[in-house]
Amino acid sequence: MFLSICAFSLMDIIVKWSVNYPIGQVLFFRGFFGIIFYFFVIPRDRIHNFYQTKRPGLHLLRCTSGLIALVAIFIALRELPLATVVSISFAAPIFTTIFSIFLLSERVGIFRWLAVIIGFVGILIITEPGISNLNIYYIFPIIFCLGLSYVAITIRQLSTTEPVWLISFYFSLSITLLSLFTIPNGWVMPSFNHLILLSLIGIFGGVANLWLSQSYKYSEVSLVTPLKYLALVFAIIFGYFIWDEVPTYKTLVGAFLVIISTLIIFKREIYNKKIITSKTIND
Repeated sequence: MFLSICAFSLMDIIVKWSVNYPIGQVLFFRGFFGIIFYFFVIPRDRIHNFYQTKRPGLHLLRCTSGLIALVAIFIALRELPLATVVSISFAAPIFTTIFSIFLLSERVGIFRWLAVIIGFVGILIITEPGISNLNIYYIFPIIFCLGLSYVAITIRQLSTTEPVWLISFYFSLSITLLSLFTIPNGWVMPSFNHLILLSLIGIFGGVANLWLSQSYKYSEVSLVTPLKYLALVFAIIFGYFIWDEVPTYKTLVGAFLVIISTLIIFKREIYNKKIITSKTIND
C-alpha cells in the first residue's frame, strides 16, 4: 500500500505539472504506457487469449465510470491546490457506501450513515460552497469521487470472475483509444525530457493500481487502509515546495472529518464481515 501511495502521489505531481499539454494528450500517456506495463504481468498461460472476458458489458461500465473519474481528477489537479484535491478525493468511500445500497442491495447501519454525514460536512468545509465566490473547479474532485465509487462497485462485481490485470488492462486500453479522438484539438510535441515525464504518468498509474490491488489481496484491510492517508502528507509537502501552496485551516479540518468518516466506514465493513464469517462457521 505504501508503494502504491508513493506511485499515485508522483503521478499526481506530474499531472499537475503537465498544465501546458492538452488533457487528451496526457490521458494518452496514462493509458498507453499503462498498457505496456500490464503486458509484463499477464500469466504465460493467458498470452494467447489474454483479452478474453466473460463480462464485456460490466467492463464497459467500469471503463466509462473510470474515464469520467480520471478526466475529472486531471482537471482538478491542474486547477486546485494539491492538498485540497487529495482531501476531497478521500470521500470516495462515502459515495461507495451510498451506491452499494442501490446497486448491491447492501444494508447500511446507523454508524455508516453517521459516517456519511460527517464526510459530507467535511466536504462542505473544504469546498466552502457559496454563490458569490463559487469556484466551479471544486466540482471536479467530487465528480471523481462519484466515478471512483462506481468503479469500486463494478470492480467488486468483476473480481469474482476476472483477474485484476485484465480489469486494469481494459481500462488502460479504453483511455488510450478515446484519447486519440482529441488529436484534432491540437497536441503539443514534447521535448525528450518532457516525453519521459509524461510516460511516467502511465507507468506510475499502472504500477500503483496493481500494488493497490495486491495490498488489499494479501493484507488486512484494517492495516493497509490507514496508510492511504499518507497521500495527504505527500500532497502538503510537494504542494508547498513545488507550487508554494499552503493548505488552509478549513482544508485541514475538512480533511480530518473526511478521514474520520472513511475510517468509520472501513471499520464497520470489517466488523460486519467478521459477523458474517462467524455465522457461516457456526452454521
